Amino acid sequence: MILPATLLALACAPHLSWALSDAPPMVPAAPIATDPDKAALGERLFHDARLSADGRRACSTCHDLAQGGVNPSIPPSSAGPHRGFDTPSIFNAALNYRFGWLAEHRTLEAFNEEILGSPDIMAADWTAVLATLNADAWYSDRFRAIYGRGWGRSEVLQALAEFQRSLVTPNSRFDRFLEGQADALTAEEAQGYRLFQDLGCMSCHQGRNVGGSLVQKFGVFAGPRDTANRDLRGADIGRFAITGLERDRHVFRVPSLRNVAVTAPYLHDGRVARLDEVVDIMGRMQLGRDLSRHDIDAIVKFLRTLTGEYKGVPLDQLRPGAPR
Repeated sequence: MILPATLLALACAPHLSWALSDAPPMVPAAPIATDPDKAALGERLFHDARLSADGRRACSTCHDLAQGGVNPSIPPSSAGPHRGFDTPSIFNAALNYRFGWLAEHRTLEAFNEEILGSPDIMAADWTAVLATLNADAWYSDRFRAIYGRGWGRSEVLQALAEFQRSLVTPNSRFDRFLEGQADALTAEEAQGYRLFQDLGCMSCHQGRNVGGSLVQKFGVFAGPRDTANRDLRGADIGRFAITGLERDRHVFRVPSLRNVAVTAPYLHDGRVARLDEVVDIMGRMQLGRDLSRHDIDAIVKFLRTLTGEYKGVPLDQLRPGAPR
């Protein structure tokens, strides 16, 4: 069922390439086939701070796998081209159709190269990085065994990406529901899922990754309440920053909602800390609806069923005692 408000939302959203009825169906998460040797090499690189210029920051510093693939203690970047952007979760990132909040990269390898080289993030110097890896007996042996003697920058980027492709989190309760286990969701959670469909949330958040498959304007029906107090030269201008096209102003890649209950803060700039608050904001800004507290609570209950498993352990059990 498509409600009138949803039809209006679709009509006002030129970046959507399909109507809700034609949207990719919800599909259970499933592991991506990876080369285990390359993934193991990439995992070590992912946790190695020597890839950064000052030796103090690894990929895992911002993408803490024990905290949903994010690190809520690290604020959005305050400098350079990544100024104002919150760090998205690395879990299930490989299922996105493009990478970065502005959907500026088509491959994980290209995105990794930008992040490693960015002066406000890793500031890696490739000459120094490759010299460090060559001087490390373990890395030198593994790279030569996998890639041969002529390995270099592209092989480092490929190994990192191969590990990232292994970070799919299957077996959420919603996945089990999609696979036919009707009692995987409670009555309230199932009601939240129906609202998620009927209100039109699925017009952007659909497919295997429950999002991540298109770009969309943030503020279809209403702009941010605090626009007057924000630096609109930063993250808020969206893809306009890279295309210069007016139609791309405030347009971002739609994030995946998998594991959303454990990946706060929310939105492209991390301005929202609570899941119920961001549901309320999305209702007003993207659907043109003031959602009732009952509907918000039901949708939040559904969203909590999207938490999957990493190495057989639910992500919300990797950080016991953390607030939800």
